[in-house]
Amino acid sequence: MNALTELIRNDMKPALGVTEPGAIAFAVSTARSHTSGNIKKIELSLNSGMYKNAFTCGIPGSPEVGNYHAAALGAAGADPSKGLECLEGITPEQADAALKMVEAGIIKVTMKDTITDSHTNIVRITENGKTVFGSDAADSADEGKEAAAVAAEDDMPLIHRYTLQQLYDYAATVPVSEIEFIRKAFELNMALLEEGLESGRTTFGPYLMAANGGRIVGTDEQKTASLMCNGAIEARVLGLSRPAMSITGSGAHGIIATMPLYAAYKVSGYTEEQLLRATALSYLICMYIKEYSGKLSAFCGCAIAAGTGMACGLAMMRGEGPDVMTHVINNMASSITGMICDGGNQGCTMKGVVAVDAAWQSVGMAQQGVYIYDVHGINGHTPEDTMRKMGLIASPGMVGTEKTIVDILQTK
Repeated sequence: MNALTELIRNDMKPALGVTEPGAIAFAVSTARSHTSGNIKKIELSLNSGMYKNAFTCGIPGSPEVGNYHAAALGAAGADPSKGLECLEGITPEQADAALKMVEAGIIKVTMKDTITDSHTNIVRITENGKTVFGSDAADSADEGKEAAAVAAEDDMPLIHRYTLQQLYDYAATVPVSEIEFIRKAFELNMALLEEGLESGRTTFGPYLMAANGGRIVGTDEQKTASLMCNGAIEARVLGLSRPAMSITGSGAHGIIATMPLYAAYKVSGYTEEQLLRATALSYLICMYIKEYSGKLSAFCGCAIAAGTGMACGLAMMRGEGPDVMTHVINNMASSITGMICDGGNQGCTMKGVVAVDAAWQSVGMAQQGVYIYDVHGINGHTPEDTMRKMGLIASPGMVGTEKTIVDILQTK
């Protein structure tokens, strides 16, 4: 099996609700599984990205939102064996018990640079002062950062060892049997969309459906793409009960990287093979940019990284190659790079609308030779350099922006 196939397969994961509340509930439920008796206190340390992303985010199994309630649900009934789907099956009784925990003030939330590697990576478990899993070395944030820096120097991420041409060549030639597992993403994300449209809680989904002639699959590619993509995102950020298929640790990234392409496939009659190959490329380009920006940052990776990947996938479905995709990347880099992330909330839906619009325009223009030249702005002399610079805008570029966003949230 190709190394890139394995990279995609390992990164695709179902995620119930927005990833950060799920990660909080997973961590607390893991800690709860190592305790007995009644919970008297929960101390939750979050880095600014986790704090921001879960701040007003809907939570599956509860009408409540945010960090405190995600932690309380983790203690009251989440199943850590389910990973990011740990909140699946929360009962009304457990939701009520969680609410009482929050109201009793037993949960304390502080900010600290704590996330290491991934949303479900358990670094250490300590019981009564004794480490039962991991190493006490994890106490040192400085040591962790130093180790990460050394690893970054010595071990270039797999995705960055490829050029756009090589990623395209892989997507164009990999045996379809190797990437058939991608179908699961369309199944999960469509079910999430349908739940959102049937829910009385959504507003963007019904609006976009009306704009699409009252049908999920209309006659207009872009309108159908916006509905399928952003109706699913809205259902996710509201905390409805079905999971999304995440990529790079984010359900919204996974939705934007896949659903607009699925819409084009349904409306314009592309083959399933074209869809699977285009989606594989979409995922890989999203990963390429995210490896530079980091999993959590102050810019909207959903729109920027996943949106750029999706735009290149759309170009591939239309029969275009790396030359046109280079121009597509330039158009995306020069337009929506810098869009902020102010948490998992309804704003994600609107940002997804912008991403779909930008992608369709970027591809259509690039196909006609209309694009932002390399000399301008943050564009590089190669598509790889442009994607690197897109990531750099987030990290280190928007570190101060993230602090400002968190400062604003803390005044609310």
